[in-house]
Amino acid sequence: MTRSIRTAAAQMGPIARDEPRASAVARMVALLEQAAEQGANLVVFPELALTSFFPRWYIDDPAQVDTWFERAMPNAATQPLFERARAMGIAFSFGYAELVEQDGILRHYNTAILVDATGQIVDRYHKVHLPGHAEHEAWRPFQHLEKRYFDPSPHGFAAVDALGGRLGQAICNDRRWPETYRELALDGAEMALIGYNTPRHYPPAPEHDHLQDFHNHLSLQAGAYANGMWVVGVAKAGVEEGCELIGGSAIVAPTGEIVVQAKTLEDEVIIADCDLDRCAEIRANIFDFAKHRRPEVYTRLTAQK
Repeated sequence: MTRSIRTAAAQMGPIARDEPRASAVARMVALLEQAAEQGANLVVFPELALTSFFPRWYIDDPAQVDTWFERAMPNAATQPLFERARAMGIAFSFGYAELVEQDGILRHYNTAILVDATGQIVDRYHKVHLPGHAEHEAWRPFQHLEKRYFDPSPHGFAAVDALGGRLGQAICNDRRWPETYRELALDGAEMALIGYNTPRHYPPAPEHDHLQDFHNHLSLQAGAYANGMWVVGVAKAGVEEGCELIGGSAIVAPTGEIVVQAKTLEDEVIIADCDLDRCAEIRANIFDFAKHRRPEVYTRLTAQK
């Protein structure tokens, strides 16, 4: 008997700056219901799924910045999503900006949560690889101020037991770093859930703009193959407040093959049956960690930045 998770990548189109949380959540519920109609057990939403991608704007007032963050989860705005998913017995994950007090200090995290079919949060991940910059750079057509608005995760990567397998989470820029997938794989992850908001235009290196879709899939496919895991990459896509975001949401098999890919830059559901036992195709052969890894000679990986 196979351990299969019928997985939906729920891509979302643009979210306007003034679009209320309730509107975004209503769209998420609609996508959840579409996925349920197709028999999904798990629905994966993008990074910062509740709001527009606010790091593109320089905001000098900390109190104004905090309006983009959630202080509790679930909250009044997201409760309909939790309730609908629980009623249908579907697990889901999504990203949001989280404001939390730790040891008397307010922390701002770019967060993703995994919620099981009973509505319980079973995993909370804080983004490790924060891209962009911390100060206003007026020459840019839009900012990328994640280093200003978010604290980097102090915790790293971990997998959890869920849906009959072992699942891990990452967010956007994390998908470009090989360490993300390897850390998750070493913790037994059989599937990585990764939401992203990726502009097509990259101001520091515009000569790479035409490669954005290629680099997105290259990262997802390489991470899947080199670690023998399923990878679910889910975009916020389309022209959002004048900034074009790539789509290309995809579910990638442990062989590195794209099983299904989004066709639009709008709200869209794509589905794949993810047989977790297929991880063994790679892990028992090409990348058998126990037989072939040589961590004793990889000393630069953690000793040198």
